[in-house]
Amino acid sequence: MEHITLLLGIVIVTALVFDFTNGFHDTANAMATTISTGALKPKTAVAMSAVLNLVGAFLSVEVAKTISGGIVNEEGLRTEVIFAALVGAILWNLLTWLLGLPSSSSHALFGGLIGAAVMSAGWSSVNGATVITKVLIPAVAAPLVAGLAAMLATRLTYRISNRAGEKATSKGYRAGQITSAGLVSLAHGTNDAQKTMGIITLALVTGGVLSPGSNPPLWVIVSAGIAIALGTYLGGWRIIRTMGKGLTDLAPPQGFAAQTSAATVILASSHLGFSLSTTQSCSGAVMGSGLGRKGGVVRWSTATRMFIAWGLTLPAAGLVGAGAEFLTKQGTWGIVLTGALLIAGSGVIWTLSRRQPVTVDNVNDEPAGVVTTAIAAVTPPPTGTGTVTTIDELKTTIPGPDAEPARPATV
Repeated sequence: MEHITLLLGIVIVTALVFDFTNGFHDTANAMATTISTGALKPKTAVAMSAVLNLVGAFLSVEVAKTISGGIVNEEGLRTEVIFAALVGAILWNLLTWLLGLPSSSSHALFGGLIGAAVMSAGWSSVNGATVITKVLIPAVAAPLVAGLAAMLATRLTYRISNRAGEKATSKGYRAGQITSAGLVSLAHGTNDAQKTMGIITLALVTGGVLSPGSNPPLWVIVSAGIAIALGTYLGGWRIIRTMGKGLTDLAPPQGFAAQTSAATVILASSHLGFSLSTTQSCSGAVMGSGLGRKGGVVRWSTATRMFIAWGLTLPAAGLVGAGAEFLTKQGTWGIVLTGALLIAGSGVIWTLSRRQPVTVDNVNDEPAGVVTTAIAAVTPPPTGTGTVTTIDELKTTIPGPDAEPARPATV
């Protein structure tokens, strides 16, 4: 620790800030379906998820090693590159949170790191084979595998439950949903918390504190686990609403099938060292469970926006990371300016989010679609002396069958 410079300390703090944003950005992965079906109260759900994320951070370091020694070449990499990469990742995380889109925090980090490394040392600094095999292929395969597994599991679940009454199975499915949500949280800690461990370890290698190929020190594991747990407890309510209510309507059997399928995919990838997106895995599982129920539907307008965000994450974070690295190469003033832009951008996004806040109190409200909002904006109010603004007010203006006839006015 005595060899850590001021710049390296700033990078470590920035990495933990990213880990914090990763936590509240990805809370929906584990708890959106549990909250939307009423299996757990919102605050209880995020508290449980936070604890299990912290526990999961200590279970493996395979993903951390992939990031710290696999995606980019450690030799000749400057500490400023790590800082620039984190700037790109944090800003993209906050922007997609503002829009309520469950995009990948992992790919935001990878994109920022690749963009900054290319700006610093050219394309030769990126290990293309590792990016393809351990980032891009899992990015495509994970949501498809999780979605297919969830669809089949949902159909099997409903076939089994049809033999018993709904009341007899509802409690069991809620208990199973809570258990599977805990498993997803544990899996998230084994995968996403390690990404910050890997980026801090990479920064320590570039700063000469650790030798190349080193495992994350214990203090790095502890700090990364605590940061992601705190972010998880904060609750990313905007994304929880989108995943729990915006993609499809879920019943407890569907929630159980979706979370179990997602957790299986995430834990298997963590064991293999594949740094996949837990967000994409869980989103794919939610859509698969929606299609697996007879009569179930997926809101493809929301899904399309989410797919677009997935496709833009790597290049968008990469461009921001490259721009930030261009500034840091200019010297101390460039590093200071980059930090100031990060703070200013985060502040603007936070201010915009307060215009229509999503909190624990309204997280289960149905999100208004684009078409619904547009119709509401152009539909004229009913004719009459007053303006009717809600269905309840409309009911009060129409007399029922038992209502007394109107009396003639007295002259």
